[in-house]
Amino acid sequence: MLTTTSFFDLATFPHAPLFKPDKPVWEALNALSSYMNAHHYPAIPRDRIQNGIPTLSTIVIHNNTCIDASTCTITFGDTCKGKLTVTKEGKALEGAAVIMAGAILIGDQIDIGRGALIEGGALIKSPAIIGECTEVRQGAYLRGYCLTGKRCVVGHTTEVKHSIFLNDAKAGHFAYLGDSILGQDANLGAGTKFANLKFLGDNISIRTDSGMVDTGRRKFGAILGDQAQTGCNSVTNPGTIIAKGGILMPNTTAPSGYHPPKNIIR
Repeated sequence: MLTTTSFFDLATFPHAPLFKPDKPVWEALNALSSYMNAHHYPAIPRDRIQNGIPTLSTIVIHNNTCIDASTCTITFGDTCKGKLTVTKEGKALEGAAVIMAGAILIGDQIDIGRGALIEGGALIKSPAIIGECTEVRQGAYLRGYCLTGKRCVVGHTTEVKHSIFLNDAKAGHFAYLGDSILGQDANLGAGTKFANLKFLGDNISIRTDSGMVDTGRRKFGAILGDQAQTGCNSVTNPGTIIAKGGILMPNTTAPSGYHPPKNIIR
């Protein structure tokens, strides 16, 4: 019931080795820091992207090379559908990523995938792995140990810390995710908040039909299975686990514990 395979289809997720199929689904959070520390990060061209200083102009990254965007034509189509396109001298730069003026990158462990877009005003602290065709929108704050799969959205003024987005997961507007996992094609309504620390500060346990299960974690936000959704202005208590296809209704606070597949939390 609480194993990884009960929540996620990892067949196309680029970082599937982070998860152990027969282990509790939250074990990936325990492994996240060591996994990301061991990742190979491309060198950041510090002549164009200074550490902790907003980029002065828009930059195109193609084949690990920085290109001045003023020499290119950029079409800002739907990033998640692969329609962010860059051409230079009439030639398409396949897989080019774009970092817009005003974005801030802190640290050297940052990997920006092919076709990704980092909008101006976004702040990314290392380590961070931004997947292919992922959009990090204006004002987003990635606080470190943030990993996204393909075609994800980290939205406007969304704050993410020590969390995982599987492919096509989206937190589009005003969200907070700490020590959390979004499954494939999971979606957060605007203003969703995942609380990740109990007032008393002890370990977070998960309430199930078989009794309480100690996760061994002091900080644990929420885990949403594939295709799970939250409505606008919803909140989850620490240690909330919503299985595949579950729905948290708008303006609702989800109690801690396990919520079965396709359950509607009102």
